[in-house]
Amino acid sequence: MKSTTEQDTGLPLDMVIFGGMGDLAMRKLLPALYSAFLHGNLPASTRIISTGRQEFNREAYLAHVSEHSRTFIPKDNFDDKTWDGFLHLLEYVRLDVQQAPDFGALAAASRPGAQRVYYLSTAPSLFTTICEKLAAAGLVDEHSRVVLEKPLGHDLASAIEINEAVGKHFAESQIYRIDHYLGKETVQNLMVLRFGNSILEPLWRAPNISSVQITVAEEVGVGSRAGFYDGTGAMRDMVQNHLLQLLCIVAMEPPTSLSPDAVRDEKLKVLRSLRRPTLADIARDTVRGQYVQGVSGNQEVPGYHEEKNVPEDSKTETFVALRTFIDTWRWSKVPFYLRTGKRMARRSSKIVIEFANPPFPLFPDMPGGVANRLVMELQPEEAIKLQIMAKQPGSGMQMQQVALNLDLQSAFQQRRAEAYERLLVDVVRGRLTHFMRRDELEAAWEWADPIIAGWQTLNEKPHPYAAGSWGPAEAFTLLARDGFHWVE
Repeated sequence: MKSTTEQDTGLPLDMVIFGGMGDLAMRKLLPALYSAFLHGNLPASTRIISTGRQEFNREAYLAHVSEHSRTFIPKDNFDDKTWDGFLHLLEYVRLDVQQAPDFGALAAASRPGAQRVYYLSTAPSLFTTICEKLAAAGLVDEHSRVVLEKPLGHDLASAIEINEAVGKHFAESQIYRIDHYLGKETVQNLMVLRFGNSILEPLWRAPNISSVQITVAEEVGVGSRAGFYDGTGAMRDMVQNHLLQLLCIVAMEPPTSLSPDAVRDEKLKVLRSLRRPTLADIARDTVRGQYVQGVSGNQEVPGYHEEKNVPEDSKTETFVALRTFIDTWRWSKVPFYLRTGKRMARRSSKIVIEFANPPFPLFPDMPGGVANRLVMELQPEEAIKLQIMAKQPGSGMQMQQVALNLDLQSAFQQRRAEAYERLLVDVVRGRLTHFMRRDELEAAWEWADPIIAGWQTLNEKPHPYAAGSWGPAEAFTLLARDGFHWVE
């Protein structure tokens, strides 16, 4: 039985990808749609229309897709016959989003009466233009939906401007602000872990929890995104969206239901409860870093300043670590440590809940400092581990940390959809729960903007860290002064 929150129109589906020739479309979107098609999660009447400025006919476009997108489909998920069937769904429309007449060609390619999903895989500066021209061409109605890729704005003012412009043509219930981290199985499982298990919920608060860590580490550098990235930085690119969304799910209160607004109401309360730092707080509790030459993957790699399209005097951060607090009863005095960076030791995303030690040191020789941790690994593998203390075999009371490991890959026989596939299917089925609402986005910018402004006032260079390391030494000091350390 379908959830009452789903909006199944029963109409044929036209999914239109703006920026359909771009890197995201080839690496993520088309492979995700292929997988959804393979497993019967797209309506039989689906068509996928990619737009771009290249002068391709349909045959040339399909050849391009086969060359540049097929390689991103796992071999165990590929079937030649299904691939041929998927290619039959694809169409290509040459379109320059700045040219109104080109939208007439898109209108001609669209089916009358179809439900249209527009995926805006373009620079955010084009969102307003695209939505205006879609509406002018008569391509927006009550069944239309629009998916907005991050980053949604450069600051609060630009985010509001985008939201206002898109909102002129699409109702809030038609807007899907996508964050692919919210499509990860472990992230969605966190809701069940927290609110479906009575053993954890009474402990999920201060003083039972002593600290929370959220890490999103990338092994790659800025690569071909250097031109974009240098005007953005890690705070805007990762912290303001991905890491804050993870923080919200960890810290939110139980929603009254699983309806989209009930869940997002609680996430919004978390964002509004984040402590607003003073300039002194920013200087003490945030660390900016920038990678320099080092070794990654057994190869020497250049520093950020040596990357193509990066100015020699750039102060853009490729690493951020910070300490923040949520000023509520549940989380009073519990530090939340956030960390993200490029060219780090390895690709790793995880959430670490550190529980307080027993109040009386009955076992003074307890190793490791922290008795109990809950570690939720998001990538490259997805798993949930609970670290506990156990007695070593033999005489005496020697203790050792052991992990109760829920390996999600082996615990469930069902296929595990990739994040983009799961979220795209949610869009098709009208599920808004795992997408950001407008007030969520703006509340996140309201917290992030003063930190960025504080860095500009302080005018300090980012701390250097070697590529292939875990970031600058100052990030370790940030935790050490509170008696904690990063869990690698």
